[in-house]
Amino acid sequence: MTARDTWTVDRLHHALPHSASRQQLLADVNLTPIDELPAVLDRWAQAAETLQAAAGVIEIARGNAKAVGPLPEAVTAEDRTADVLRDAGPRDQRGQGAA
Repeated sequence: MTARDTWTVDRLHHALPHSASRQQLLADVNLTPIDELPAVLDRWAQAAETLQAAAGVIEIARGNAKAVGPLPEAVTAEDRTADVLRDAGPRDQRGQGAA
């Protein structure tokens, strides 16, 4: 059994932390030609696995933040959500914006 075999569209949907990424997953599934769907789902599974792997680090960071308080203003955080979505693969824009 491969990692891909453990995922369903529903599991992927619930693994994504933001409504925008969940909506994009569903749009990708609905707009992708069937023969291209396995590759699209593989990219989403990889993105979900990346997010799950980071969950432990995120919880440690939250615990540390509670223990020491807010970070100094000189310390910045980088939002990587766009990178994860980009890495999930190119989006098919057909049908986007149509009523």
